[in-house]
Amino acid sequence: MTVDSFGAKGVLNVGGTDYEIFRLNALEGAKKLPYSLKVLLENLLRTEDGANVTEKHIEALANWDPEAQPNTEIQFTPARVIMQDFTGVPCIVDLATMREAVAELGGDASRVNPLAPAELVIDHSVQIDAFGSTDAIERNMDIEYQRNGERYQFLRWGQTAFDDFKVVPPGMGIVHQVNIENLARVVMTREVDGTVRAYPDTCVGTDSHTTMENGIGVLGWGVGGIEAEAAMLGQPISMLIPRVVGFKLTGEIPSGATATDVVLTITEMLREHGVVGKFVEFYGEGVAAVPLANRATIGNMSPEFGSTAAIFPIDEVTMDYLRLTGRSEEQVALVEAYTKEQGMWHDPSEEIAFSEYLELDLSTVVPSIAGPKRPQDRIELTRSKPQFRDDLVNYVEGQEIVKDRSENGTSFPASDSPSHDATEEQDASERPRDHDVQDVEGRASNPIKVNMEDGREFELDHGAVSIASITSCTNTSNPSVMMAAAVLARNAVSKGLKAKPWVKTSIAPGSKVVTDYYEKSGLVPDLQELGFYIVGYGCTTCIGNSGPLEPEISQTIQDNDLAVTSVLSGNRNFEGRINPDVKMNYLASPPLVIAYALAGTMDFDFENEALGQDSDGNDIYLKDIWPNPTEVQEIIDRSIDTDMFTTQYGTIFDGDERWQNLETPTGDVFEWDPNSTYVRKPPYFDGMSMETTPVEDIKGARVLLKLGDSVTTDHISPAGSFKSDTPAGKYLIENGVERKDFNSYGSRRGNHEVMIRGTFANIRIKNQLLDGVEGGFTRDFTQADGPQSTVYDASVNYQEAGVPLVVLGGKEYGSGSSRDWAAKGTSLLGVRAVITESYERIHRSNLIGMGVLPLQFPQGESADSLGLDGTETFDIEGVTALNEGETPKTLKVTATKEDGSTVEFDADLRIDTPGEADYYRNGGILQYVLRQIAK
Repeated sequence: MTVDSFGAKGVLNVGGTDYEIFRLNALEGAKKLPYSLKVLLENLLRTEDGANVTEKHIEALANWDPEAQPNTEIQFTPARVIMQDFTGVPCIVDLATMREAVAELGGDASRVNPLAPAELVIDHSVQIDAFGSTDAIERNMDIEYQRNGERYQFLRWGQTAFDDFKVVPPGMGIVHQVNIENLARVVMTREVDGTVRAYPDTCVGTDSHTTMENGIGVLGWGVGGIEAEAAMLGQPISMLIPRVVGFKLTGEIPSGATATDVVLTITEMLREHGVVGKFVEFYGEGVAAVPLANRATIGNMSPEFGSTAAIFPIDEVTMDYLRLTGRSEEQVALVEAYTKEQGMWHDPSEEIAFSEYLELDLSTVVPSIAGPKRPQDRIELTRSKPQFRDDLVNYVEGQEIVKDRSENGTSFPASDSPSHDATEEQDASERPRDHDVQDVEGRASNPIKVNMEDGREFELDHGAVSIASITSCTNTSNPSVMMAAAVLARNAVSKGLKAKPWVKTSIAPGSKVVTDYYEKSGLVPDLQELGFYIVGYGCTTCIGNSGPLEPEISQTIQDNDLAVTSVLSGNRNFEGRINPDVKMNYLASPPLVIAYALAGTMDFDFENEALGQDSDGNDIYLKDIWPNPTEVQEIIDRSIDTDMFTTQYGTIFDGDERWQNLETPTGDVFEWDPNSTYVRKPPYFDGMSMETTPVEDIKGARVLLKLGDSVTTDHISPAGSFKSDTPAGKYLIENGVERKDFNSYGSRRGNHEVMIRGTFANIRIKNQLLDGVEGGFTRDFTQADGPQSTVYDASVNYQEAGVPLVVLGGKEYGSGSSRDWAAKGTSLLGVRAVITESYERIHRSNLIGMGVLPLQFPQGESADSLGLDGTETFDIEGVTALNEGETPKTLKVTATKEDGSTVEFDADLRIDTPGEADYYRNGGILQYVLRQIAK
């Protein structure tokens, strides 16, 4: 029951229907708030209960000071939760386990249900095993079902067992594109005590790119799976009222640039400025000129900026998109009436105060790529060849530098990075690198001849583009860049150009609507002529499901340690993410993905080197085949219509024959298969009692890993494929699984035994306890002299010996995708605390959610500056104060070296809110929620 201290409750009539709303004009000051904070303010007004949400919280938000540093905690209750299957399966596994645990504690198991609508889109499991043919998609889906049948049966059980939980089956699209095209309501309605209530659609998701919904005015962001589970179970999300960065867009995108180039430019700008933990909101006259698809592309990349959200307010462009995508006229009318009534409709003449201001003139955007390992490291296309050569030296050791064999061997002048002051929330290492490219006349070269089984012969060298993939909802949701790619393909084919024979090419759209408009445009044959066949509807290459390279190519790369590249229209290009054989990864627009497939190498100057010759022997350059934006828009206008959306989404939950023919278990409680290697009951609640166990200081802890800066959740969390000689591979072989059926870590997230073994096992992770060793290895100090061991095997020995563990890290620890297993795996390995220089938001929160203490070195200090090498034993004192209801600012850490000398320091305790302290005292967020339900 809402307290309603401000008398905000009222009625809004739209088209003859009355809706209960909570009016923002009940509070002075609300009018001048940024759009994003208006959404939060309504949330507090509607959920005010006098305890978690009080009159003071509401007043603090209504009287928000843009200049202030965040210091007021509020409880935000999302309207709904969205998941993808990698992170969603363990969420449903945990809910199923909670049902059993509640019953064991004497509660009613059926009370464990989502209290907020929850939707799961299966998009993370399809892998590109087959490519380059018309039947590739069917072959990939057949393999997908063979690999994931157990998981899919479990999800179908969940859809029948839990209320308010829906599943979008495989082969339908990518979660964020499906969300903006269909699932997002923009304004929600729900019956409460017999009255229909209307309120803003807010949505957290188990994927960091949930922020794509920001493009249609839906406030939300990625959270860990454990937070999402709590939100599904009615728990609010603790957050500090954020600073809001106002971002003004002016001008128009020039004809040679694309929306992808815009978002890479914005990524660079915001990383340079520093927006970690902040909202970014786009405002001003220029907003109306930004197409919805471009807004969604920008919102999608919010995690790459480091911001919590990157939102556009609602306006006529939003309404047009809702109509185009087949939302009902009643829904469109409600969205317009509600947002105008609440002062949420975008009015550029309205004066809004922001904490900080940025501006981009879109006419200054130039064609760009980003890489070779971070999205914020933008490279102007005209400088891509010298920058590649500059970067190549970091990937190739001890090889002769070969002079450029082309006539033009000079590099292009580089512009400086934008000059902005970094904020305290963002460390300097998170900024984009400097653009000062060295004049590299030559490059490391090691050309190796490859003979393929089908008769193809070619040479592979460093820089070869081994993967060119049009992938990821970031771009496949945007018709302007998707159609530009198709037109470029048509132009290339008309000139007789072909993709190089060593490039693995693919298109994986985010929804079937893309295929519909491609087919209607008549450009599919041109894409296929260059090898760009549709391989599936899912995330594929962007999340590491690129599938294996052809055997001869893979073997050549491994045997000769070639630094080959991938080019993808995705949002992430971290090391080790895309493919185990590929060291350097670049983000690019869909048309540039095709251009690089034609070039075949990153060592290419598109301005001065020809892609090939036409039938008359004339050189063909990229400018000769680059699509005309006017023609692209004309093709879009005649190829896309509302019927495509209503047809494809009319049966979105039905699935194909494969889905419909799955045998589906029944019953309120899941019957675990003891032989399953996909879905197993996790141990989180084993031995749990109704009463909390007092937390204790940590004594005699050993260092499991000592890590450097920019260790991402891709490094920590099990992701991608793995080999037979890894702990996870050995486990599966011992359980009767053949190598060919391993599947990816992500697909086995429902099995904690696999996931523990894959935590800290990324092939590129560098544990500083060992010299010159990459991968999931450490030193095991339960053995004499601390020999090298796998991280998993060492952790088993430590736990058997009763030795707690800590991890030492550097700056921006845990950046990257929101992965609950980065925290779950850390916890299950026996890690009690992580001590770093700084954290990214989601991972710090997730560590607490799994009962792991997040600590920070004192300001300006690090493991190295304190003389810590990881061989010490650690004592952490002051933790027990939490038992008394206190959350100390710092904890005393004593590191004892092998010679008996000690290093002492006061580490900052990063439990930032009272809610997080409650979670930690309970052993984690799930245990906290479970005890609430069981009561």
